[in-house]
Amino acid sequence: QVQLVESGGGLVQAGGSLRLSCTASTNFFRFNTMGWYRQAPGKQRELVASISCAGTTNYADSVKGRFTISRDNAKDTVYLQMDNLKPEDTAIYYCNYRQWATSDFWGQGTQVTVSS
Repeated sequence: QVQLVESGGGLVQAGGSLRLSCTASTNFFRFNTMGWYRQAPGKQRELVASISCAGTTNYADSVKGRFTISRDNAKDTVYLQMDNLKPEDTAIYYCNYRQWATSDFWGQGTQVTVSS
């Protein structure tokens, strides 16, 4: 079982920045895809960004140009740098680890609240 520990959420004003971190307890981190998802009240969970083991990134249209996903394989950690935050970015953000493209593991979630 892979444990994912997230940190970095909080309350910020519109236009501000936050950086989320997620550390995975696995020896296979560097070989697998990592992602960040979010879920706002009353809405389905959606993909925010992902990064493959090769470093290929993918972003939701709503965050392109504002969010940056990165990974540090030496620390088994993935980051989400969020700039120019908007009130509509308010959600619980979840870290995802997809092992061998078949098994999904999730973090506990971290709240991000953007005030207008």
